[in-house]
Amino acid sequence: MEPAAIEASIVDTVEPKKDTLALPEPARQRLIRSGVDLTNGYPYRPLVPLYLQDVYQIRSAERIHEDAGARADKSKKNLFSAASKVTDLTAHIGTEIEGLQLKDLTPEQRDELALLVAERSVVFLRDQDISPQQQRELGEWFGEVEVHPQVPQVPGVLGVTVIWPDLQAQDLPANFRNPGGASRWHTDLVHERQPAGITHLHNDTVPPVGGDTLWASGYGAYEKLSPEFRKFIDGKQAVYRSAHAYLDRENPSAGPKFVERVHPLVRVHPATGWKALWVNRAMTTRIVGLDKAESDLILNYLHDVYEKNADIQVRFRWTAGTSALWDNRITIHSASWDYEGKYSRHGTRVTSLAEKPYFDSKAPTRRQALGLLDEDEKEALGLARDRVCDHSP
Repeated sequence: MEPAAIEASIVDTVEPKKDTLALPEPARQRLIRSGVDLTNGYPYRPLVPLYLQDVYQIRSAERIHEDAGARADKSKKNLFSAASKVTDLTAHIGTEIEGLQLKDLTPEQRDELALLVAERSVVFLRDQDISPQQQRELGEWFGEVEVHPQVPQVPGVLGVTVIWPDLQAQDLPANFRNPGGASRWHTDLVHERQPAGITHLHNDTVPPVGGDTLWASGYGAYEKLSPEFRKFIDGKQAVYRSAHAYLDRENPSAGPKFVERVHPLVRVHPATGWKALWVNRAMTTRIVGLDKAESDLILNYLHDVYEKNADIQVRFRWTAGTSALWDNRITIHSASWDYEGKYSRHGTRVTSLAEKPYFDSKAPTRRQALGLLDEDEKEALGLARDRVCDHSP
C-alpha cells in the first residue's frame, strides 16, 4: 500500500518515515490471522500534510451524531445478562466485564456498552479475540471513525491506529526522568471540530510487569469543585490544540503552528446528561476572555484537581488480549512507562468521533443524578432534602 494523504485535496505533503522495527510475535500472529498484508512493511504511514490550512479542512463540516448510549436500554439487561461477571473497579470510575466477546455483541448490547462507558468512564474486557477490521467495525457503530493525517496505522485498515511505544521512542528517546509520549495526562483529539467520543484500545502485546494505564473521571473532577467555583467556570470556553504542528501556508517562515479550536470547559454527556470537567494539561492552552496569568492560574488548579484526586481515578493492569473502551468526553488518561523500553507493548486503537461539545446549565452532576449527595453538598447547592434531582429553573 503506497503512502497517500488521507484526503485527495491535500497535495502539499511530506514523505513519512520508514519503519524497520521487528513486530512483537504476538502482534504479528494476530495481524496475520486477521489477513493484514505485512509484505510492504508495518505500520502504514500516510503522507503528512505540510500546511495548517489543509488540516483545518479535514472533517470541517458539521456531522449529525446519534449517540449509541442515548438510545440504549437504561437497565443494560441485554449486556449484563450475557456477561458472566461485571465488576466495578472503583466507586466512581472503571468497570470490568467478563464472559463477552466484543466482536459478537448484538446491536442492543453495543448500545448498552456505550451507555455503560458513558456512566463508568472506562470499561475493560480481557481475553478478547478481535481483529483490527472488527475493531473498526465496532467503532463505526459508536460514531465516525477518525482517520489521522499522520500517525501510524494498520495497513489496509485506515482508522485503526498503531499504538507501539517502541516506534515513538525512536523519534523521542525516553528515560526514567522523562518518559514522554503518552506518559502524561491528556485527552485524545480535542482539536477536532467534533472531538473524540469512545476510544477502543486493544493490546495484543504487553510487558510482563508495568505498562499500566490510568484514567481520571471528569464527572468526579467537576464535583470536587465548590458550587461557587463551578458557577464561575460553567459556560466558559477554552482553546484546545492538536498534538501535531504544521506550517502556515501564508507565513511558513513563522514556524510550526497547532490546530486550535474553542470548546466549553464544562460539557454535558448526551447519554447521561451529566456535567463533566473537560480540560487536560497537555492540550488545553487558555481560557477565552481571561488574561494569561488568570487563565494559567485557573487551568493549573483544574488540572491538579483532575490529576491529584486518587479517588476519582482507576489504574489498570493490562494482560495480553485486553480491550479498554473509554469516553474522551468525560476522562483524561495517562500511560505508565515504568517498563522503560525493556519490553514491547503493542496495540491497535480506534477512536469514534462524537458531537460538538456543548454546555447546559440545567444539567445535573453525576452525584446529583444518582442521589449520592451528602447533607453538606446539598446545603452548599441550596437543595432541599427532597429535591436532590430537581432541575427546574
